Amino acid sequence: MPSFDIVSKIDLQTLDNAVNTAKREVETRYDLRGSNSSIDLDKKALLIKLSTEDTMKMEAIEKILLERSTKQHIDLKAFDLGGEPQPSGKQVVRTIKVRQGIERETAKKIVKAIKDSGLKVQPQIMDDMVRVNGKKIDDLQSVIALCKESGFDVPLQYENMKS
Repeated sequence: MPSFDIVSKIDLQTLDNAVNTAKREVETRYDLRGSNSSIDLDKKALLIKLSTEDTMKMEAIEKILLERSTKQHIDLKAFDLGGEPQPSGKQVVRTIKVRQGIERETAKKIVKAIKDSGLKVQPQIMDDMVRVNGKKIDDLQSVIALCKESGFDVPLQYENMKS
C-alpha cells in the first residue's frame, strides 16, 4: 500500500550556514560596525539569540538573519518571531525559537483537512509527523497538493514516498 510522511524539519547545517553568513554581514556592515551586536545559534535547544545595543539595530540584525535564511532556502515559517526584544543591562536581547517537527494541534488540523477533502486515504499522527496511506499514488499526490494549498503555519516536507 503506497504511503508517505508529512514532516517539518530544518537542516541544521543549512541553518548554521545562514547564521554564520548573517554574523559575517553584521560584523562588516557600516551601520553596525563597532556595536556589540551578536548572533548565536544553540543547535541543541534550537534557539537563535540576537543581542545588540538598541531596538533599531535589533531590527536590522533580524532583517539580515531572515534574508540570509531565505537565501539558504529555509522557510521563514520555521522561525517563531512572536517574542519582543528584552532589555538586559545595556544590551537588547531577543531569542528566536526554531520550530522542528509538527505539533499535535497542527497535526490534527492537517488530518482534518485531509479527511474533509474526501480523498480515499488514511492519515494518522505519529509523534511529530503525519503518515498518509492510500491505494493509489495519485491520491497521495492530491494530498500533497492539498497541503501545499492549505497554507499551514509550519513548513511542510514530504518524505518516504513508498509504492
